[in-house]
Amino acid sequence: MITQTPKEKAEELVDVFMNIKQLKLSDYSVIYYPTAKQCALIVVAEIMKVEQAVKMNFWKAVKEEIINL
Repeated sequence: MITQTPKEKAEELVDVFMNIKQLKLSDYSVIYYPTAKQCALIVVAEIMKVEQAVKMNFWKAVKEEIINL
């Protein structure tokens, strides 16, 4: 069950990327807010692909079950 609003989840995802411990590229390595937002959008896009694939597999199975009735 989802207990967060979409806005709360969006803020959480961006915050995760804002607070990543940096690899030691330099003393000035930092992820800026626009980059954190882009990373969060990539994560959401990938989740949506997986969810769509899972749902598609479900409906393909339903189709097969109907055919087999």
